[in-house]
Amino acid sequence: MRVQVRPGQMKDLARIVEIHNHYVKNSPSTFEIEPVKTQDRVSWLEEHAGRDPHRLYVATVSDDRVIGWATTSLFRPRAAYSTTVEASVYCDPEFLGLGVGTALYNELFCSIHGADIERIVAGITLPNPQSQSLHRHFHFIHVGTFTRVGRKFGQYWDVAWFERPLNIQ
Repeated sequence: MRVQVRPGQMKDLARIVEIHNHYVKNSPSTFEIEPVKTQDRVSWLEEHAGRDPHRLYVATVSDDRVIGWATTSLFRPRAAYSTTVEASVYCDPEFLGLGVGTALYNELFCSIHGADIERIVAGITLPNPQSQSLHRHFHFIHVGTFTRVGRKFGQYWDVAWFERPLNIQ
């Protein structure tokens, strides 16, 4: 399987939403409770269209089918946080463990190299050993865990927070 990674485009949005909604319905990895609609994510895609440090990359296979996506997004709305971005990555469940997340993060982090970014952060709902391993591979360090901060599927979930500088020495 040859995976290609490229910036996300409007033509990818339906598939991005489909992958995301799998996790909305089946996993605590996103705290959204209701599936999202493609038309409601158009502005989100436009916010990640390569301007500033907020990016969207998709992983595709030979037929250009999107099998995963990753973003750097606004961490918090106040201006002093502008040099921090939050990273997220989602893969089609059929392609987990095959290096898709690694390929996505490689391209995503390279794309913001040189941007006015100091920190990349990521929140991971626990347990999620695959995501924790991926983030550690990219030199994220665990900085703390918020306990029982999200309720989904009738239970409370913890979120571990990881961070790394954009430029690793």
